[in-house]
Amino acid sequence: MRSARGAGAAPPGARGRGAPESAPETAALASHAGSVLTLLRRAGDSDRAHRAYRRKARQVRLAVLHALMADGPVLARRMTSGAVPPLLEAERLRIYLLSCPSADRDHITRLHEDPSGYHGPDLMVHCPVFKEHLICLVVEPDAPDAPHEPGGAGATLHGPGGAGAPPDARPARHAHPADEEGGVGTGLGEALRRLVRDNPRYVLGVSGAHPLGATAEAYGQAAHALVAARTTPDRVALYHGRSSLVSVLPAPAAARWSRAVLGPLDAVPKTSGDIARLSLIVPRSGVAQLLGLSRNTVTAHIRRTEQALGQDLADVRCRAAVHLALALGSLPVRPAPDDDGPPPALDDLLAAVPAAAWARTLLGRVRERHVRTLRAWIDADTDAQRAARRLGVSRNTVRAHLRAAESALGLDLLTHGSGVHDVVHALRIAELHGF
Repeated sequence: MRSARGAGAAPPGARGRGAPESAPETAALASHAGSVLTLLRRAGDSDRAHRAYRRKARQVRLAVLHALMADGPVLARRMTSGAVPPLLEAERLRIYLLSCPSADRDHITRLHEDPSGYHGPDLMVHCPVFKEHLICLVVEPDAPDAPHEPGGAGATLHGPGGAGAPPDARPARHAHPADEEGGVGTGLGEALRRLVRDNPRYVLGVSGAHPLGATAEAYGQAAHALVAARTTPDRVALYHGRSSLVSVLPAPAAARWSRAVLGPLDAVPKTSGDIARLSLIVPRSGVAQLLGLSRNTVTAHIRRTEQALGQDLADVRCRAAVHLALALGSLPVRPAPDDDGPPPALDDLLAAVPAAAWARTLLGRVRERHVRTLRAWIDADTDAQRAARRLGVSRNTVRAHLRAAESALGLDLLTHGSGVHDVVHALRIAELHGF
């Protein structure tokens, strides 16, 4: 007998209803899943915002270093007027140049970063040129005024009154104690020393104390100290000044020569002069990366300066001469009775007896065969391959000799190349004096 409901009849209670109601547990689970997804989306947004903030903070720190290296603290303060970092209120700083695996730099900077994006009173910047370098600008504690090497505060390559870094002195071949003069070994400086002590692949070079306007000079010193640190047992070296060529040249005559060399720069835009000055201690490609400019722009600024000076700054001897003129231009020199006389030639200055003693001291640290390699390398305009052909040896042999000379001199010859100026002058003095 056929059912009264029929084959297609709906079950009791189903007629007139929509979809079946979810169980309470299912509804709660769906609501919880939606909350979790919302939180994850918000967390993702927050993480992206945090990464963007840290990226911007890193860019600001690099911009502050750019300004200090090229234009001095005034521009750096203008750039950060909303939140001036404590570093820019300091009188003096040291640069700690840390060499470490590039992957470690982020961790080190994050470890010391404060909520403002700086590092307390100091500043840590990823070097844009050498990916294994971390540039740390560390405030020097207040101390009685100390003499500053030639090429001091506010030195720029702009006219006779400008100055660059002085001929580089030899850094210490040993690590300094934590309580050494100048407050070295405290705060961030001591933290960096501990990092080097605990990590065999880390090396640290420390500059002397400098005014903020001489940050580029401090950077050059730290680079020299880093070379020396690689051969010390504890891999830390502090730059210690030794007698510079500037200090042994006859001051009035040297000042006249410097003014004659740099005088044409009065007609050059300050930016061009500053970039050319920086190119004397950092390779041109590095200047472009350091200042965030294209290589063509850097080349154009340098070319403008070269035309004014009548010098080819791609030539190592010309670079050394301009570097020396800048260092001499920073010295306060009392006018002599014959101060209006014609400027001497550079060879006349280098022929002075004190200059001979300086060159003997410098070259006396280097083995004779390595001095021969240095001569060939300079004659080849620092081209190792051409020097190798002149000497009849391999390019690797030339570079090995240069590394050995670097270690003996405590000067950076191959990485930044800023130590080559002293070598150029010392070899020329040796020729003039026949030793």
